[in-house]
Amino acid sequence: MSQVDLHIHSTASDGKFSPEAIVGKAAELGLKVIALTDHDTVDGIPPALEAVKAFPELRLIPGVEISTDLADGEAHVLGYFIDYTSRELGSALERFRNSRQGRARGIVDRLGTLGIDIDWQRVLEIAGDGSIGRPHIAQAMLEKGYVTAFKEAFDKYIGHGGPAYVARQKMTPEEAVELILRSGGLPVLAHPFTVKEPEAMVIKLKAVGLVGIEAYYKDNTAEETEAMLGLAERYELIATGGTDYHGIGDSSEVMLGGVEVPPEAAERLIALAGKRAQKPANL
Repeated sequence: MSQVDLHIHSTASDGKFSPEAIVGKAAELGLKVIALTDHDTVDGIPPALEAVKAFPELRLIPGVEISTDLADGEAHVLGYFIDYTSRELGSALERFRNSRQGRARGIVDRLGTLGIDIDWQRVLEIAGDGSIGRPHIAQAMLEKGYVTAFKEAFDKYIGHGGPAYVARQKMTPEEAVELILRSGGLPVLAHPFTVKEPEAMVIKLKAVGLVGIEAYYKDNTAEETEAMLGLAERYELIATGGTDYHGIGDSSEVMLGGVEVPPEAAERLIALAGKRAQKPANL
């Protein structure tokens, strides 16, 4: 069991557990450093920061995961130590959340044309107060027996290129990196193997300020992790990692702390955040 998990979702986006519950679970499991990185929202950060006060041995890094579109897929960028009160960041994320709802409705409509009858109100119920996303639709499909696992819903229907896929408001990976930097954060490329050419993406994003790459990830083989560690060393990036925990209870779910992330990953992020915070604004 790792003591570090830098990729976690809550009910603020498409996770099953509240920010407070996530903090409690992490403390119970003996984790030392976690990051709450909900999709396109920072709403979970204030309650999580309040909850973590009860656990002095646990450090919570405020974060976000911004979804961006490519011509041939998606790239996600994690932002750590963001100023979650930033107006610019809040406005950009609000636009994405609004776009997510229109996109989700479009996916449900397309599923209907494929003979997959999903009730829109049920999707909204599953999402609750969180930022609506495709996992909520996958849950509705799972409940009605159209698929047997979340991964099947994405692979067959709602993933990029699938027959029910609908694009959302677009932001490029470079724009996401720049937004995170303007919000005082540290941008890291999430699960790089979801990108067809990880090294080419790293080169592009490093040029605009990328500081890390998620080398330790739940779906990586040992060889893939080694390849990402090599990229991190080659381009002088921090090798981070996490479980991408949603708490969905699917058989493929990896529990909090279930990916072995070296303490050094968190230590380097924390050190860099501290260094940048001390730097005069005009330098």
